[in-house]
This record gives sequence, structure tokens and C-alpha cells, in this order.
Amino acid sequence: MAYARRESNPQPLASTANDNMPKIRRQDLPPGLLNHLLDRISERQISASQLEEFADWLDTEPDVPEGMWFRRFSGMCVCGEGDSVKTFLIEGQIPTGTEIK
Repeated sequence: MAYARRESNPQPLASTANDNMPKIRRQDLPPGLLNHLLDRISERQISASQLEEFADWLDTEPDVPEGMWFRRFSGMCVCGEGDSVKTFLIEGQIPTGTEIK
């Protein structure tokens, strides 16, 4: 039986810190979460142009932390946790978590 030879002095690996950061889930949202987000969009009167700005940002496939995070947009804020968007806030409401630039 042959055995693979192990290197005695392997080269250091490149940093994979960003490889482990979640991407925002855009499909297969739990129905309860999807309904919650749609309710917040309606109740807080999030405009089509605000949602377009959010969609453009999502298209960049941003990295987000595992824990709570938020991202400010014109007149609103998107809050999430890990790979999930959790709610939409409007001006005057205070987000919690790590701010994503």
C-alpha cells in the first residue's frame, strides 16, 4: 500500500478570513421571515427607489458578519444576522450590531 508523503515545511496559507464570512441569503427564505420583511416594507413605506438601492448593494454579494449587522441606505436601514436580512428600519429607529459600509 502506498502512502502520501507529507511535506516537512509546508508553505503558509493565504488568509481565508473573508472566505468564511457569510453572504446574504437571497433565495429560499423561511415564509415567516419573508412575510415579516414584506410587512415592514409596507408599514414603514419603504420606497421602490430605496429597495432598488438595496438590491444594487445585494448584487455586489457583500460579506456580512455571523452576528448582528446593519447597513444604512438613503432614508432607511437594513438589519440582519448572519446570512439573513431580518428587518428594515426608517430614520429615527436605532439599529444594533456591526455597521457594514
